[in-house]
Formats: sequence, C-alpha cells, structure tokens
Amino acid sequence: MEPRGYRMVISTRQDFVTASAHAESQLHAWLEGKRYDVTALDEGRNEIAPHVTLDQDSSSGRHGAYTRWRMRETPSPQIGTWQSTLVVRADPQDDQNRTWIQVDIENRPSLPGRFPTPANTPGIARLLLDAIDARDGLAEVKAGPTFIEPEDVSEVIEELCDTERRLPIVIASIPYGVNPDGWAESTVERAFKYLPGLATLYVLSPEAQPGFNEALGFHPVFGGGIRTYLPGVDPAWKPDAQRHPVMSRRTIDAHVARAAKTLASLPQRLALRHPLPEALESLPLLRTRPRLQAHGSDLERLTSDNATLQVMLDEAGETEAAQAKRISDLNADLDDADLTADQLRGENEELYDQFRTAQRQVRFLQNRLAEAGHHAIAYAAADAPAITYPETFADLLDRFGELPYLRFTGKAKTTRELDSQSVDNWLSVAWDGLLALNHFAEASAKNAAGGDFLSWCKGEESRDHPFPAAKVAMRESDTVAHHDKLRTERMLPVPKEVDPAGTVFMQAHLKIGLGNTVAPRLHFYDDGPQTGLVYVGYLGPHLRNTRT
Repeated sequence: MEPRGYRMVISTRQDFVTASAHAESQLHAWLEGKRYDVTALDEGRNEIAPHVTLDQDSSSGRHGAYTRWRMRETPSPQIGTWQSTLVVRADPQDDQNRTWIQVDIENRPSLPGRFPTPANTPGIARLLLDAIDARDGLAEVKAGPTFIEPEDVSEVIEELCDTERRLPIVIASIPYGVNPDGWAESTVERAFKYLPGLATLYVLSPEAQPGFNEALGFHPVFGGGIRTYLPGVDPAWKPDAQRHPVMSRRTIDAHVARAAKTLASLPQRLALRHPLPEALESLPLLRTRPRLQAHGSDLERLTSDNATLQVMLDEAGETEAAQAKRISDLNADLDDADLTADQLRGENEELYDQFRTAQRQVRFLQNRLAEAGHHAIAYAAADAPAITYPETFADLLDRFGELPYLRFTGKAKTTRELDSQSVDNWLSVAWDGLLALNHFAEASAKNAAGGDFLSWCKGEESRDHPFPAAKVAMRESDTVAHHDKLRTERMLPVPKEVDPAGTVFMQAHLKIGLGNTVAPRLHFYDDGPQTGLVYVGYLGPHLRNTRT
C-alpha cells in the first residue's frame, strides 16, 4: 500500500521542559500562520476556529512526562478531516536521556468510498527542525541538506553504519563541471522538497566524493545521482548495495517534481511502518474532556457538554475505523509479503539446482581436460565476454535494436518511469529476460522451440541465455482472465497483421521484481510461427489484479 500519512520521529538532547517550550512556541507560530486563535489555549478541548479543534493533554510523574496536542480540521465533507498530532515525551528509563518528538499528519475522509488525501511535509515539522537540536542516532536532522566536505566523510560513514539509526540518509551528488551551490539550490532542494523530517539530508561535495565512494566501496553515489541509504548499511557486503536505491541524474532532470515525490515515498512508508520507540509507544490514548462552561444555566451547560461528548464519541469511532483500515492494509501487505517469500524460495531453489548442475559439469569437464593433458586449459580463468547491461530503462528501450526477434509495442513513458522507482536488480533481470526471449523467439520463428517460453527456460536450449523459470508465468489466473476490467488492462498493442483488432490478450509475463508496490512485469506475446517475432506489449509496474 502506498503511504498517505506523514510521520516524523526525532529526538533531542534538550531536557523535557526546554523541548516542550520550543515545541509549544513553534506550534503557536504554525497555528497563527493559519490565522487560528491561540490566545487562550488550555488543557482539554479548544475551539480555535470554525470546524477546528485543538485537544491538549499532559502528564508528569515517575513514568516520565509528556505533552500532546491534537488538531482536527474539517473544512468540508469533500475534504474530510485533517488530523495533526504533536507529542513531546521524556522517559526516565531512556538511558540516553533523550526527549522524543513525534509529528503525525493524516487525512480522514468523511464521505464513503473516498481515499485519504496524501500528506506532505507540514509546516510544523520544518519549524521544529529549525528550532530544536534534532537527532537520529549519531546524525543531526535538519530541515534542509548539509554539504559533506572531505573532513566530514568519516563522520558521515559512522552515521550510515550507526545501528541506532531509524531514518534513511539521502545523499545527493554533484555532476561533473557544475557549480555545487547552484546545483544544490536549483535541483537538490527541489528534489528534497518532501523529505524534511523523514530523512537526514546531505549533498556530497565534489572534493569529498572520491574519499566517500572509496570508503563505501559497493555503495557509491556520483554523477548528479541521489542515493537513499536505509538503516543497516554494510559497506563491505556487495549484495547489501541493492537495498539502497539510486535515482539517476537523467530521471531527476526529466521531471524534478515527480522525482521529489518518488524520493519521499520510501522514507514515508518506512516512517509509518517502523515501530515507535518504547517511550512513545507507551503513551495512553488521548481522552480529552470538554472544558467546563462558565456561563449559562445548568441545562445549557449540560446540553453543551452532551453535544461535545457526542462529537468526541464520533471522533473515537472514526479513529477506530481508521485503525481497522490500517490493520487491514497491513494484513494485505503481510499476505503479499508471504506470497513474495514463497516465490523467492522457489526462485532460490531453482537457481541453486542450476548452480549445482553447472558446478558438476565444470568439474567433469575440468577432469576430462586434465586427463587429456590440457591441465592449464582446464583450470585457466574463464574469458567469456561479459554482458553489457543497460544503465537505465530508457537505455533498455533504445537497445531493442540489438534484439532482432523482439518488438516493443508498449508505452515507452511507462517503462521509462521505472527509472525513478527502480530498486534491487530490476534492470539486469529485465535485460536477461529480453535476451532469453530473443533467443527463444529466434527458435520459435524457425518452428524449433519445441514448446512455450516456460518450457524453453526449463530445457537445455536456454543455456546460452538462461532465465529462471520461476520468474515466468504463461497465463493469468482464471479470475483475472474473466474479469472485464483486469482483462482489458492486459489487452496490449500488436500490429494489425498479428491481430486485426490491434490488440491481443497478453497474459504471458516475466516477473521482473517482487516485494514492493511496483513489482514490475514484462508482458509478451509469441507470434513466432506467424510473423516470426515476439511482441513486448508492456514493461512497467504490476498491472492490477484481485489483490490490488
């Protein structure tokens, strides 16, 4: 599920009283900027504008102290309710003597069938980051990016490897020959627009880049690209590099506003999914009481209190519904994760079988060569030509001319947009799949394939360009095939000589990626016996199915 709420969780070394005073001051500044009345705020419920309430509660004792403010804005039924919560919390059991600060923003629709409006970085978060010495583990968290100079490299490496870190660290590099300050102002700040409070932000200076990339080894960033380093960086382990996505300069230059949204998506999702620190998790539920009426008859006061309590009861029901929806979404994500784990186990078993078979064959051939007196050849280093992979999905589309038995008929824009979402090894998997498809299509055009692409991948014919059979599906589920809207999404373009309608049902597909909301797929249609070609009608995010 795509994230729709905003959550900032930071800590400060300031004591609770000082941090609370700063937070209250910035909250008042934020509310005054909205032209709300903050002249007489107190514990309980405060009406600060029409259809706007601010609830406040606090506690102090042997279990620590906290102050919490919750604002609810309901401008219209069409917009729904925007709920904003600010918490300042100190826990005496925290051995680091930190004060925690949490900001939550979410939209709750009032009308049935409406989706929540996504929340961007609120003004209160930026104000707090400017006013408070905010930290995440070893790192300082600021509202804007900080330059990494050569003398800062070792400190930033420590921050990246810090086991206490909760937030991603997003580092932008400077293109060669570009003024660093100009690039930071014109491009990086726009790309980082939605990241304050969700990540620690840096710009890697050209002078610091060589030392930084040398220290990180397998996790570099350069050429105007931006890399998101998730918690738990292991610089010495090459496979770990796949966890930390890179956005290329080409993607940023193409549409910096879209790039900014994409950059924020992963940190925003992590912020909402990451368990809260124990100090914040242990807070009691907010149970605001109506403030006593100073004027009016007993009946009028009781009537007013009853109306307020009825509103609060409705709010409690709304909160319960929101929590139930959140649990439902998490259960759906867990179900998807279980399915992905099963698919990955299948791929792993298949690849391991292929690996063992290849090892046995290599040992057999080495022994035969050694027995024939060619010992040097048997154990010489392999000199096979390496595959040159595309650098981007846009580059992949440009290289279709290298695949004479394939034709791309899909929307190039959809495929190119994968560059701003790509993680792990999607690009190399897609290219391996296309090379295997081209090899199969050549045989299919000569009526020598002996079956479909899945059978090809399982057989010996595919050894020149192998592709995991576990990543190939030759048909969709019956539910998808017989669902009008889902089937229509898979009616993909082909030339008129293939089908007079100009489209065919392309249910055969390759699973390019697993495990997130994009999970790209490559849909294809084998027309080898007729036109001698395989048509690739789609390469992009997973098309809708009964689970999405």
